[in-house]
Amino acid sequence: MTIKWYPGHMGKAQEQMSEAIRKIDVVIEVLDARLPASSSNHQLAEMRRNKPCIKVLNKKELADPDVTKAWVRNFEAESGVRALPLSAKQHSEVKQLIKLCQRLAPNRGRPGLPVRVMVVGIPNVGKSTLINTLAGKCVAKVGDKPAITTSSQLIDLRNGVTISDTPGLLWPDMSDQVAAYRLAASGAIGANALDYTVVGLFAADFMMKRYPALLLERYKLTELPGNSTALIEAVGRCLGCMAPGGVVDLHRAAESFLRELRAGKIGRISLEEPGKTDDDAGASIPLSVA
Repeated sequence: MTIKWYPGHMGKAQEQMSEAIRKIDVVIEVLDARLPASSSNHQLAEMRRNKPCIKVLNKKELADPDVTKAWVRNFEAESGVRALPLSAKQHSEVKQLIKLCQRLAPNRGRPGLPVRVMVVGIPNVGKSTLINTLAGKCVAKVGDKPAITTSSQLIDLRNGVTISDTPGLLWPDMSDQVAAYRLAASGAIGANALDYTVVGLFAADFMMKRYPALLLERYKLTELPGNSTALIEAVGRCLGCMAPGGVVDLHRAAESFLRELRAGKIGRISLEEPGKTDDDAGASIPLSVA
């Protein structure tokens, strides 16, 4: 299965962002801490030119902490980039962003001359949640489905910082299908663009290779099954995803497995690591449903 998803409003949003970024002092790119490379917009570096950028690794409580530290080191090796892991719902963590923005734009932040910040991110990485936490109230739409934000707005935080909110961005080239499958596993891609069974098998295969101990503990297994299909079946039996005749409903089991993975019920995991190839990271796309 080839994953293709590019909501129409995103093309227009990308044009808007490229134009608006000229009047911005600091760019905040919100990433999913579990898959920072796959959840980035690869055209942002070119669009922001020499503007300072803060890479926010959101949902840090769901990610492997050691891998997150490696991503911070990797990003901060780039010119003009700072990286900050946080949980977008935690005000005590999010308020660090204000101070960092002010440090990155030292000539602004005075009355009548606010630090102009743009917040960007692909769907469902927590961009709107971050903006709401910064503002201390609900000013951006939030939902558990991707592509909730569809228009731009300007938000005055009344602390010397203004925020430009842009629609979630997903680049049109989905040729890197391993990245697309990671996005699908994380919940960033719309449900109508994916097959839960195939994506569940992808995630199961990855977890067997990278985090086997977490699977054994969560699903009360004495040993790992022989393949990803057998693992999804074991998950289905554990979670009660049964069809008539006492067989596992593979689709329901895969969907339940993905929900558990996304909610962190299996444990803190990262779907990719800096400097590792897909083979090294244990990521492979299933050829078919066995």
